[in-house]
Amino acid sequence: MAGGWLMWTATGQHPPQPATVTFDGQRALTDVDFQTSLGPRTVGSVAHSQTIEWIRAELKDAGWQSEIQYAEMLGHPIQNVIAYRTNITPKIILGAHYDSRLFADNDPDPAKRNQPVPGANDGASGVAVLLELARTLPQKTPAVWLVFLDAEDNGRINGWDWILGSRAFVQQNDIKPEAVVIVDMVGDSELNIYMENNSDAALSKEIWGQASQLGYNQAFIPIPKYTILDDHVPFLDAGIPAVDIIDIDYPYWHTTADTTDKISARSLQIVGDTLWHWIVNKGEK
Repeated sequence: MAGGWLMWTATGQHPPQPATVTFDGQRALTDVDFQTSLGPRTVGSVAHSQTIEWIRAELKDAGWQSEIQYAEMLGHPIQNVIAYRTNITPKIILGAHYDSRLFADNDPDPAKRNQPVPGANDGASGVAVLLELARTLPQKTPAVWLVFLDAEDNGRINGWDWILGSRAFVQQNDIKPEAVVIVDMVGDSELNIYMENNSDAALSKEIWGQASQLGYNQAFIPIPKYTILDDHVPFLDAGIPAVDIIDIDYPYWHTTADTTDKISARSLQIVGDTLWHWIVNKGEK
């Protein structure tokens, strides 16, 4: 993205969009690029704070209200951004983590393993999909919340754990939506999203079926392959049907090479289209 934080705050990143726009993968890719231009969004960093401000401004421009849920987990401050159009209890929650990992411990170069992860795919891609859905979902949809989750990605680090933001969200929000969908690592140019073993089977079948109807069979592969600890697990533990949409077969995972050049507008389009149509169709039932 041309320009920096000061230019964005002065001008806004996106022009106003007509009410009938559809999901735009290229615009979502611009959002990935902007996030990575801020630097790694590690918890407590300047880029982390800027990302929160930017997410909330983009939501406001798209007609959504938002608030920050503050919490503390393992002594670390948590800031989840919760977005909604109305105060109606949500039927659907879409979630994505916006933080990036403190250390690139999978980097092939040992000298880089203490550096933070840029987080283009692992963090920014899910945020981009949710923001583009905020811009394009029609008003006549079921009650939907968009939740931008903090502190997901620091497991296996002393004093930290995985999925702190989603754990805090579930602890503090006594709600029971019909479905929770977590979007994580969905921008890989070679997109292969298998069904995840922990995820609710019926809900997975719905979403993968929607992808099939749209002709996205090669990207959404209806075969369970991995068992993953991700932000859907606290919801499942609370008895809420939840699904993890994730392409874990990403060679740059937790490395310093998780950068925007690895991300495809087409992959973001496939995931965004699938969720857009699934939400709209669910609202018509």
